[in-house]
Amino acid sequence: MTPADLAELLRGTAAKVLTDHGLDAAVLPATLTVERPRNPEHGDYASNVAMQVGKKAGANPRELATWLAEALTATDGIDSAEVAGPGFLNIRLAAAAQGAIVAKAIEAGQSYGSSTAAAGRRINLEFVSANPTGPIHLGGTRWAAVGDALGRILAAQGADVTREYYFNDHGAQIDRFARSLIASAAGEPTPADGYAGDYIVDIAAEVVRQRPDALELSADEQQEVFRSIGVALMFDHIKRTLHEFGTDFDVYFHENSLFESGAVEKSVATLKASGNLYEEDGAWWLKSTDFGDDKDRVVIKSDGNAAYIAGDIAYFQDKRARGFDLCIYMLGADHHGYIGRLKAAAAAFGDDPATVEVLIGQMVNLVRDGVAVKMSKRAGTVITLDDLVEAIGVDAARYAMIRSSVDSSLDIDLELWASTTSENPVYYVQYAHARLASLARNAADLGLSSDDPKLELLTHEREGDLIRTIGDFPKVVATAADLREPHRVARYLEELAGTYHRFYTDCRVLPQGDEPAGDLHTARLALCGATRQVLANGLGLLGVGAPERM
Repeated sequence: MTPADLAELLRGTAAKVLTDHGLDAAVLPATLTVERPRNPEHGDYASNVAMQVGKKAGANPRELATWLAEALTATDGIDSAEVAGPGFLNIRLAAAAQGAIVAKAIEAGQSYGSSTAAAGRRINLEFVSANPTGPIHLGGTRWAAVGDALGRILAAQGADVTREYYFNDHGAQIDRFARSLIASAAGEPTPADGYAGDYIVDIAAEVVRQRPDALELSADEQQEVFRSIGVALMFDHIKRTLHEFGTDFDVYFHENSLFESGAVEKSVATLKASGNLYEEDGAWWLKSTDFGDDKDRVVIKSDGNAAYIAGDIAYFQDKRARGFDLCIYMLGADHHGYIGRLKAAAAAFGDDPATVEVLIGQMVNLVRDGVAVKMSKRAGTVITLDDLVEAIGVDAARYAMIRSSVDSSLDIDLELWASTTSENPVYYVQYAHARLASLARNAADLGLSSDDPKLELLTHEREGDLIRTIGDFPKVVATAADLREPHRVARYLEELAGTYHRFYTDCRVLPQGDEPAGDLHTARLALCGATRQVLANGLGLLGVGAPERM
């Protein structure tokens, strides 16, 4: 019986108890909260439902808890139910009910932890979207890992997720990139506002290889040749790097297409017609303060050129026209202003601002020998995704980026994440999976199978801890999806790995010497199989490998 199963049982029991006592069962929430108590001595699970609804229903909370405890104790699958304090309900499952969690995980296999809670939702998840003027840096690397993991987690809840990369191929930064390439190809110093680094030298040389006459063209033609070929080369590198990192996209959307297609002009015209754009000092402004933004935003500048937000507005409309009912934007630490402006833009079109979600990620620092490595894309000392992967590997890099909340800045210690010790979180989790795989191989060599296990024999304290942790997995995944927090899955996996290691220390799984294999060995082998499955499922949601050997 998983926590979700218990919550459903508890709700049904509470509804009957209230009705039997002539009280209003309609006060019960749709879903009851069932949690594991901090102190295992208090039981397997706890609920505050009696305190939550007692007074609303017209009953003393502790008295209601007593009625519930009596009803639950008489229910199959419940070993005991006790009342604590002003009305807390502490519940212990029967051994067979706990064993059912193991059976459920094994039967569900790769789908254990998934649900259909978000079925019917069409979500556009935009992340990374780094300008094609340089390699993916550490900030983009964080979004590459977290965004991909979030997409997997949302899909595991039944959502139809489209992973999208907004290709910024329009604007001044692309012009500066082209000028930097031209300067490198001509052997001239990098422009003051340009980009530097070995990658500029390499791309400039490749442009000249493809167009040997590039430096003989007129200034305008040079700019266009180096721009078009250079951006294509840079973006090819970005896509290849992301793919090798395990992050792929369903759609690569070109910003320039919004201008070429007239989508920007159309969006601006719509806002003008609705009265949500006004002219002042030769510029056109969005009345974004009318919709909760902290200030009005320039959409068309006084020189007639579109401000950056003009593309954002048209892009949002394009997403909605494609049928997405939720548009999630994952942006860097310097983009807080986008929250208000994007929601205001949605409202200005008469749309629901809730169709826009903006997640802001904080900075990432790479630490070497206890000192943060400085980075600057234009100075050419950028620390890239490729650099990080070369130093610690794909799995460690992804896990390191995902396991902390994006709300906080992140320091990545190279020595820690490259180590093969239990101090390295990803190694700790992967080692647990590899250990379980080894155990399964050893069991097979002994001719042991976990078929038809007597799971009610799993009554040891360590077995109970492991079973309940396995039972928590679906709720962890659901919460990670609801809160957009993939790090919850990583932290859960570390808890599961630790719980398994403690179980393995205290509970012998395979017979030793001439000891005959018995029902308890079979049951424990099944428990190990369920643990291995959950570890693999969780690592899969993070895009991290589940090795069979280490």
